[in-house]
Amino acid sequence: MLRTLAQNWWALVLRGVCAILFGVGAFVWPGITLAVLILLYGAYALVEGVLEVAWALMGRKAGAFPWGVLLAGLAGVAVGIVTFVSPGITALALLYVIAAWAIVRGVFEIIAAISLRKELDNEWLLALSGLLSVALGVFLIMAPGAGALALLWWIGGFAIIAGILMVMLGLRLKGVRDRLAPKHA
Repeated sequence: MLRTLAQNWWALVLRGVCAILFGVGAFVWPGITLAVLILLYGAYALVEGVLEVAWALMGRKAGAFPWGVLLAGLAGVAVGIVTFVSPGITALALLYVIAAWAIVRGVFEIIAAISLRKELDNEWLLALSGLLSVALGVFLIMAPGAGALALLWWIGGFAIIAGILMVMLGLRLKGVRDRLAPKHA
């Protein structure tokens, strides 16, 4: 599994960059309407989910299958599709969809980090990203009356922090890939 993750380090970096761009966009355009938020969020969840599914499937022949990554990706794809199919969703319903997705994503990232703890130094980066995701989901459930702007800032802040952690882990995996590469005589 480590070799597959290391060979596909760029996918994690790409996911991180997408998350950072989404987060920055949430801060740059604070007057965003609910319809645009739904479309941005749906696109983000769908793209990230597709990248996670692709990442999991690329490693299906080498080592243990990364079920946590696959399930997190499928959850992201499902949430992305739901947001596009039902654009008339209310702000409260979207809040709960985002909260559930964040919790599910976070739990599966923590599971993946635990399974990598013996194979990868600094797997805590993935676990921390998962913990942040769970914390965001719990916060959204506990404070559903938060204003749309505050919600947007929380989601943007989460996306930037989680994206930075994903980029850091991806670059760490690139170093592992280089270390695992066969040496030519």
